[in-house]
Amino acid sequence: MSQEPRQAARPMCPSCAEPFETGDRFCGACGLDLSTVPVRPADVVNSADTAHMTDSRTIVMSGAERGGPPPPPQPRPQEPDEYLLQAPDPRMSTPVSAPAPMPAPTPVPAPSPAQDGTVCVACRDGRVDDDGYCENCGHAQPRERDHMEQECGPLAAVSDRGLRHHRNEDAFGVGHTALPDGTPASVAIVCDGVSSATRPDEASLAASRAASETLLAALPRGTHPQQAMHDAIVAAAHAVDSLAGDPAVAREHTPHQNAPACTLVGTVVTAGLLVVGWVGDSRVYWVPSDRSAPAARLTEDDSWAAQMVAAGLMSEAEAYADERAHAITGWLGADAYELEPHTASFKPDRPGVVVVCTDGLWNYAESAQEMAEVVPPDAAVRPLHSARVLVGHALDGGGHDNVTVAVVPFPAPPQGAGSA
Repeated sequence: MSQEPRQAARPMCPSCAEPFETGDRFCGACGLDLSTVPVRPADVVNSADTAHMTDSRTIVMSGAERGGPPPPPQPRPQEPDEYLLQAPDPRMSTPVSAPAPMPAPTPVPAPSPAQDGTVCVACRDGRVDDDGYCENCGHAQPRERDHMEQECGPLAAVSDRGLRHHRNEDAFGVGHTALPDGTPASVAIVCDGVSSATRPDEASLAASRAASETLLAALPRGTHPQQAMHDAIVAAAHAVDSLAGDPAVAREHTPHQNAPACTLVGTVVTAGLLVVGWVGDSRVYWVPSDRSAPAARLTEDDSWAAQMVAAGLMSEAEAYADERAHAITGWLGADAYELEPHTASFKPDRPGVVVVCTDGLWNYAESAQEMAEVVPPDAAVRPLHSARVLVGHALDGGGHDNVTVAVVPFPAPPQGAGSA
């Protein structure tokens, strides 16, 4: 499906430049009362070149549709170093855990006690309104989705809001089942919402639910894991598309907003077989238990940088140093291009772990070797601990984005299994 031209960007807070929705009374990042201060117009982005502007990337149109390469993006306004009321820190000894029931591993979080009560956790004086903001100081109250953890059988996942964003727009789905012959199978899906699109948190949640449920239903029926992954991505795309309703009607009533959108990456791990699937720039890494063996990245980004490298126009170092590096060329959403799910299967010849993550993590451990260096040596037997360590690594690096990671152990392959 062809990409529609981008509409005008959302207005931004005049204090911290955080985008907000029409009708918001307070800035979700700094708490500024938006009803008393004139709002600075958002930066204008050329609608012929850009479809969405994300936290760390831009969704761009193909060369054939835009008639030429995309220009460098407009400089982003400076953000504060850190917001108040941080999400629970996974580096602490007693992290908050929010396990989710199966088969829907990432449920819509219920309102926090602070939102159900009347007292703001920041000023201890103002009443909290129905949207979860203090009517006195404007601070957003802590939400359950700010930090989520789930351990499901042999695998685990952790998602954190990070240190620079007022909400978590990532989501994950994890689960385990069995193939018809009784062979165990682990499933992990990680989604990253496109922040400048409307309701990106809903998009990532809908996609992660649809994909994980599809996989957990298809694998016991005997569907090959790679075909099941392809079908799961298609199901996730339909789920995100449905959030937009009729795109033409949505644009008529909300002309300044793009359709909900997100990226997706996932894995299925069975005895001797490792399947990955993705759309966007979230990634899967393979880290063997024997660290003398090389680690590997198993996905290729749908991004400007990856296109430049694939075309031989730049080295990988040059491409990822460019300001346009994180401009994504594939995503799930009603205004995305024609869906092209990527899938691949591998047969590692030794045990290890599969790391499934958003760019909130891999920005701080980009190469396979860098990722292997921060994955704990006992990750295969302590996946939840390892996921917490990896999220902590991203927070220690600055936590500029939401960060989500799933750690999936890969067992020792059966005798005679091939190499990756």
